[in-house]
This record gives sequence, structure tokens and C-alpha cells, in this order.
Amino acid sequence: MRIRPRQQILDIWAALLACCWDGKNWSWAGRDAEGEPLSGGNSISDSEQLLCLLYPATEIESLALDRPDDMADDVRAVLEPLGGQTRIGSVVVRLLEEYIERNTKPDGTPDFSAGDYLRGQEDLPPVSAQRAIEVVDSYSMSTTLCIAGLGFLRVFEIWVRSGARDELVARIELLRSALSARLTAAMAGLVRSFVVHTATPKSPAGQNMLRMLNPAKLPERVVVDKIAQDLERVRNRLRSDISLGQSPDTELDDEGKLFECGWSWGIVENSSEIIDAADIPIAKQQGYAEARPFLYFTIIALDGINDLISPRTRELNLLNEDQRRLTEALRLRWDLTQGYWSTIARFGDPSWPLEDIPWRTSDGEESDYFSLIVSAVLIQDLIRRAATDDDLTRSIGVFDELARRGRILRRATRDDPAVALHTTGVGLALRGSEKVGEGPELRWMVSDFAAVLLKRVLQAAHLSGNIGSRDRLMELAKSVMDHLDSRVLRSAFGKGLWDNPTAIFDPGSAEPTHPSWYMTERVVECLVAADRNFREAPLTSPAMINRAVELLNEAEHLLNQELLNVGIDDVSEKRVTLDRVENNLEQARQLVARRQAGTAFVLASDALRDLNQLAFARRDATRSVYS
Repeated sequence: MRIRPRQQILDIWAALLACCWDGKNWSWAGRDAEGEPLSGGNSISDSEQLLCLLYPATEIESLALDRPDDMADDVRAVLEPLGGQTRIGSVVVRLLEEYIERNTKPDGTPDFSAGDYLRGQEDLPPVSAQRAIEVVDSYSMSTTLCIAGLGFLRVFEIWVRSGARDELVARIELLRSALSARLTAAMAGLVRSFVVHTATPKSPAGQNMLRMLNPAKLPERVVVDKIAQDLERVRNRLRSDISLGQSPDTELDDEGKLFECGWSWGIVENSSEIIDAADIPIAKQQGYAEARPFLYFTIIALDGINDLISPRTRELNLLNEDQRRLTEALRLRWDLTQGYWSTIARFGDPSWPLEDIPWRTSDGEESDYFSLIVSAVLIQDLIRRAATDDDLTRSIGVFDELARRGRILRRATRDDPAVALHTTGVGLALRGSEKVGEGPELRWMVSDFAAVLLKRVLQAAHLSGNIGSRDRLMELAKSVMDHLDSRVLRSAFGKGLWDNPTAIFDPGSAEPTHPSWYMTERVVECLVAADRNFREAPLTSPAMINRAVELLNEAEHLLNQELLNVGIDDVSEKRVTLDRVENNLEQARQLVARRQAGTAFVLASDALRDLNQLAFARRDATRSVYS
């Protein structure tokens, strides 16, 4: 299907209101990792649900809700159930207030608990204390939501003050303070969840890393030395520049050891406190997470930091001094993590480890999903470095292979293990969680394979400067969108939202009774990425530009010849035609400057056709006179 981000986002908004808004109250109902309705909600689900509305409204100018007088007609019509043009903004304020109230502890500190998103072992559900465990997903989603909320309030408050709505102004000031406090806490959580893990080449973790990075079976010492050489910059900066929330037992001075960096599932056990933020409880909170990076939580953290360091955040001046200091700490980790995984993904020659699907992690786990996450980090690094198409072209083959192995471009077979990528998901063992409340070791399930693939394919297409590559990526994106469209809920409750993978893989089975905000929010992210894509100028080849310029030069020369035989005050049909030709050529020149060579080519061709008809008519008239 054709990806139509504006219309599809408006459709999601309409479905969101039909599901959650009864005209007076908002329902925060969602479903847990097993597809069952949430018993009490959690901070992650609440963030995801509200981001379905706020993220596109703050990322896409034409969908903005913060300037009621300038709101687009179709946006106003879809959100009419909230109370009309002048009421929509105040309802958003109310929803943000409810969000803060729902996710604040009795002592007034922000609550980042994962609740029902956490899973235990068979016959061993999480104990009560484990429901309060905080994970990177909540820190990252809260960061994105708080940035979106603060951005909305910054602009909306101007309109509110112009109407002398003192009561709403007071509420906005209190809400801004609460969102800012939550943002600071989430950022501190992200800083303290970052980890550097070192391993000797002979250890189990080291052997797993070398097997992934040494498919050619070169001597171990050669590979270790080459890895150290390629990662020298990353190692040196991790050793010298990382201070806030430093992870424990890191031995980066020993260059004979392998290392990896990224985000664990939560605050790392024994991670150092953030001394200058002692008034923020999370800055000194006990951590339990294993000191080893998880690919899933790493990309989740990187996405949240992307929103934190975006131009919009800077332009609206949304951060205070403490937050700017934490932002710089996170930006450094963001930069080094992308550099590390991008280097590892492309290590060696002639083949990349990333092309050897599935990816194996240092703890010995392997999955196509891990290959997809490494690809996602690579694409983000290529965007950061404004890289050429060489690396990107090879990435296309990886995306295409993952789409086939993930049964998006191929049909699933009976008892196909790949189906689990979309249904039950990939289970991540949250090692260290068993130390909380003497409960079982918890698991985190990730089933967003299709949405992650779509988002990264769209980002790659945005980056590509090659017409053929972009066309392949956009065709793949359409196929993934077809797959996701088939998974939309069709029942009365949650109709038009996600997710029902069994509609594809087990037709006829019962549809889930509640929408998944986890999946719906990720589809919204994809549509925002598509919107950014389509707003860029289309690609065009140098050959097409040259051809368009050649046609323009010829047409303008012939136009000048025709104008020699027409007076300034002439109002004949010929003069009207020449004026039209002149306008078309002027427009074509402007299009060439904007690199829309194809359209310029057509306009120049039309101009040449009109000029040829005038020339033919003149020659025909001349023959008639002399015959």
C-alpha cells in the first residue's frame, strides 16, 4: 500500500479517541506483554499511549495542536470529540496532568515502574516488589514524552496568555515544573543505565564476540589487535571522558581485552551516584541490572536521546542548566555507542559481521531481531555522519534479508519459528532482577520486529542519495506497511489500532480485546519518519538535470526568436501562447534549482511543443502566401 503519513496519523487519532475518550474521561487501558488487559497500567504504557497523540503533533508542523487559531481543518475535524478548536489544547493539558498524577509516587518523586510489562518464569510470576522495577524503556519513553509535552506547553501558553485565561496559565506553570522534574529524573536514569563491559578473549563472552567478528577464522591475536585498532578512539574517549554514573569494574586500560558499550535494562548494579544531582532520588538509587549492554535497550535509549538533542528542543529552549549538563553526558554516550556498534557491524573484509545473520550477543544469545537492532544503530550512525551510499547500499541487502527471514516478504510455513518474532516476541533475561523481593529472574518480551524494520528502512531511504537505492528501500517500506496494515485490530474496541499478528499467522484465531500501545506508538514513529522523508526534495540524476537544462536552453533561444516578431502591445493569441511559454520556462528554471529535474523536463518539453506549433503555423502561412 502507499504510505500516506498524514491520513494514516489522522486515522490513528480518530481510532484513539474512539477507544479512549467517552466525551468526559480518558481511559488509560492497554494490554501487557502477554496480550492481557493491564491490571493497573504502568509508566511505559501511559507514555506510549499519550505519545500516539503528542508525538506527531509536536514533530509535524501541519498537525500541530499548540496554536488553536492555526489548526488545520482536518485536524480540527478529527479531534472534534475533545470539544472543538479552542478546547483541544486544554484537554491535552488535562491528559498530561493525569499522566503526571498516575506516574508519581506518594512521596512526590517520579515513578518509572514497568508493572505488567514485566514477565516472570513459568508458574513464577513477578512478586509485588518486582512490579516497581524501573527499566530503560520507561526512562527513554518518558524523555520523549516530557520533551513533547514541554514543547507543546511552550507554544500553547502564548495563546492561553493572549486570552487572559489565568486559571489555565497557573495549571500550565505547575505542569511544566512537574514534566521538567520527570525529565531530569529520566535523564539521570539513562546516564546510570549506561554500561561498558570488558571481557578477556578466552572468556565465554570474549569467545562469543570473536565468533561473531571472525567468520574468516583468522588467528585470534590478529583479530583482537585489529578490533583494538579500529575501536581505539571509542576506547580512549570511554576511558577519559565518561565520569557521570560510571559503570563498575571496567578495565579499558588493558587493550588486550575486548569491550562493548551501550545500555543495560535498568540502573546498573553498583553504578556510581551522580553527585551533583543528589537532590534527585534516582541519582543515588540502588541499581540491580547486570553490567552488560542489551541491544534492545540500547536502541531504545538512543531514540530517546535523539529527541532530547533535536533542533526543536534547542530552538524552544526547553532544558534547564541541570538538564543541559545531563544532555551533554548523554550526547557523549550516544556518540560513542553509535560509533562502537557501527564499527563492529562493519568490521573486517570482505564481508560484514552484520551480514552473517543472525547476530550473536556476548552472552551467547542469537536472533534475527538482534541483527535488526544492530542495523538500526548502524543507520543512526550513518545519519549522524552524513555517510555516503557505499555502506548504505550494503545495508539494503541486510534489510531485505531480514524482511524475508521475518516472514514479511515470504509466507510462513507450518510451525515456523520466525512467527515468534511477531507473536510471542524475543525474550530478554533481565539478569539481576531476581535480587528484588526474592522473586524469579524476570524477562522482557520484544515483538516490534516489523515496526523497527519499517522505521529503519524509512530512515535509510531518507539518507540515500542514490535513486535506485531509495526506490528499493521505498518498495520494501511499502511491503512492510502492507504487513502492518494487515495486523490492525478490526473489532469495536481498539478498531484501527495495533496489534493482531495472528490475523496473518493464525487466521481465524480470536482477536485481542485491547490495543497494544507498545506497538501502536511504534507505528506512529514510523509514520512521522515517513513524513520527514516525503518533505525532502525528490532525488534526481545529474544526467536528468543536464538534459532538462539542455531543453531549457533550446526553448529559451526559440522563445527569443519568436519574440522578435511580436510587438510589446500585441494582444493576439500568439502573444498569449508566448507568455505561457515564458512562464513555464521560468518555473522550469526554478525547479531545476530545487533539483526537480523531471518536472522541469516536462515543462520545457511542453514549451518546445508550443513553440514548434507556432513555428509550423508561421511556415504554413508563408507557404500559403507564396502559393
